[in-house]
Amino acid sequence: MLKVNDCTFSYSRRKEPVLKNFSLEIAEGGVYGLLGSNGAGKSTLLYLIAGLLNPDSGDVTLNGINTRLRRPETVSEIFIVPEEFDFPSLTLEKFVELNKPFYPRFSYDEMLENLAIFELTPDLNVSKLSMGQKKKVALSFAMATNTRVLILDEPTNGLDIPGKAAFRRYISRAVSDERIFIISTHQVRDVAQLLDHVLIVDNRQVLFDHSIAEIQSRLKFVETLDRNLINSALYASNSLGGSALVLPNLDGNDTEINLELLFEFAHDDPQGLNAIFNK
Repeated sequence: MLKVNDCTFSYSRRKEPVLKNFSLEIAEGGVYGLLGSNGAGKSTLLYLIAGLLNPDSGDVTLNGINTRLRRPETVSEIFIVPEEFDFPSLTLEKFVELNKPFYPRFSYDEMLENLAIFELTPDLNVSKLSMGQKKKVALSFAMATNTRVLILDEPTNGLDIPGKAAFRRYISRAVSDERIFIISTHQVRDVAQLLDHVLIVDNRQVLFDHSIAEIQSRLKFVETLDRNLINSALYASNSLGGSALVLPNLDGNDTEINLELLFEFAHDDPQGLNAIFNK
């Protein structure tokens, strides 16, 4: 279990905290989509979870161990691929040689398979690659670490269409009851089919925290021109097909979740949305 316990964090004492009294629990066996506006604190939260930032108050624990202590038992079980990064001037082989000892379940063969899916070979100087190729290499290594917690910040940014498809295939086959995947993204359509839990953060707090199964059991998502449906909607937004609606699920039949519309609902009326789940 990964727990964020009443964390407050600010980059400067003169500025408002990015996160304030922020708490969250993330269980094993899930792919969590982390959604939020720019500046909502998503990347900060990910760095706190990885132990790369220290909260001003509160703590983050993985199976009861504080991640900021950077103990071997947490360092070896958490890997983060940030949105923006760079590689040192090394060959990929040297990079792997230096970093794989930190991850006991790292598989070189898996990394080669991942590279091949991305149409890359291991004889690379990682510092001389394009941004998209660097992202593919970083994901190939990250996936091969086989850590219990894999944190991905905007993982599909910079990937071409085949790269995005390869990424989705990897996540689909790597899910297990022991692992946690946290995917922070604005590109919700790239990852929507992978998620089994949605976390929405804004205003330094968690606005929404529910599983895909819960969402589909309570809500329906439709596009329509039907004025009667529009008038009965829990939430509505204009779309190319007329109006995109969130409706109560009264017949038990699931619809595909419109994550962008769900985010708008949570952002505009978090109390109204959560009231539906608290009944």
